Parts: sequence; C-alpha cells; structure tokens
Amino acid sequence: MADEIRAEMVANVWKVVASVGDTVEEGDTLVILESMKMEIPVVAESDGTVDQLAVNEGDVVQEGDLIAVING
Repeated sequence: MADEIRAEMVANVWKVVASVGDTVEEGDTLVILESMKMEIPVVAESDGTVDQLAVNEGDVVQEGDLIAVING
C-alpha cells in the first residue's frame, strides 16, 4: 500500500534528503522544509521504498501539496 506524504503548511523545500528507490523506515527524514526561518523535517509515516519525490530543492509547497510517495 502506498502512503502519500503531503505538506502540512506553506514552506520552501530547503533540502531533499531521500532519493527515489531508497528504503526508509518510519520516522526517517525525507525532505526538510523551511518556513519563517525554522527547519521542519518531513518524515516517512511508514516503512517502505520511496517511489516518487514530487519536490526539488528551492520549490515552494502549499498546504496539501504532494511531497513523496512511499510504497510499503
């Protein structure tokens, strides 16, 4: 089953940590967002493989935008 990881706020994509094909565990950081000079890690919500990364460093995401898809 695939989990879609979505942005919880408007933010800039500061750093992309994971890559497509990476195996991740629940709690692993996928992307780091920056908002109001704060760094916000976006973490995997389940164990699995990163099937899709929908953002690049420097992108601006809106609340609800797709960040990644994890296939467990």
